[in-house]
Amino acid sequence: MEAYVVAIVAIALVFDFINGFHDSANSIATIVGTRVLGPFQAVLWAAVFNFSALFVVGTAVAKAVSAGYVDQAAVGANVIAAALTGAIVWNLITWWFGIPSSSSHALLGGFGGAAIASAGWEALKFPGKWGQTIAAIALSPALGAIMGLALMVVVYRLFQRTAPGKVDKFFRPAQLVSSALLSLAHGGNDAQKTMGIIVGLLSAPSVNRLFADEAGWLRIFNVPTADTIPFWIELSAYVAIALGTLFGGWRIVHTMGTRITKLRPVGGFCAETGGAIVILLASRLGIPVSTTHTITGAIVGVGAANRVRAVRWGLAGNIVWAWIVTIPASGLLAALSAVILNALVVAGRA
Repeated sequence: MEAYVVAIVAIALVFDFINGFHDSANSIATIVGTRVLGPFQAVLWAAVFNFSALFVVGTAVAKAVSAGYVDQAAVGANVIAAALTGAIVWNLITWWFGIPSSSSHALLGGFGGAAIASAGWEALKFPGKWGQTIAAIALSPALGAIMGLALMVVVYRLFQRTAPGKVDKFFRPAQLVSSALLSLAHGGNDAQKTMGIIVGLLSAPSVNRLFADEAGWLRIFNVPTADTIPFWIELSAYVAIALGTLFGGWRIVHTMGTRITKLRPVGGFCAETGGAIVILLASRLGIPVSTTHTITGAIVGVGAANRVRAVRWGLAGNIVWAWIVTIPASGLLAALSAVILNALVVAGRA
């Protein structure tokens, strides 16, 4: 059983890697789309700042995920394994089709679906953090759009008498700063969700007692409560998401960087800065928002500031539908996985 739990922790880090791979577009699409950096330079830049979040962003989101969504009494190895399976499968499906869905919502949907399949609806702590997450589906892209639009208006006022070529020359290096800030925000919010899942697993009563008397290296898996995030979990999560970002997700980069609206460096700067502000605020408040939703909203806001018709609203609408179905889709996949895993346990005992 101990080996099974250790394997699930490894799978959680694989999800974190896929999260970085899938969501790398959040950090680099605009800077690639504006040609400030080439693709490889951009992913390397983003990966460095994904990891840097370890030293400047707290653990409020991780604590919320570990104990704020599902009753600890209902959490077990099979629930977490099924949650991760549902999230990973949904992430790979959306990555394959180039759909910028939310890895965060895939994980939370998988967590909820696996818990319901194993212990019923009463396992969910509803509304609580679920209410915040559902509200954030609408609020985070809206706030991102407002911030992106507002920053573009301010920039237009400040540079209204400056030649476009000089504006681009100024904002090309400025976009390096805004991209770094967005990558920091992305790593800080998203890596914490994996931390929360691992801590939720290891602090669950049914799992914690397995490692209570362990010695040697297995002692690190003894996490009595969800109140403290061990440093090895933080470090592992940030390394995994940074490596995932380094490998990149080029299909989604194309959608985010060029297909929603055409961006110039000034637009990329405003979109990245606006998205980063919203994400960092959410991280401070312990709310696991979708970085994908937020930066997409910011890009739309920047495009609308130029001209409403500059935004490809049909494509944006398709992306919104992907946001809406992510939680139930990953939840159903996770619930199916939980049913199969629980059936295997019963069969093994027979």
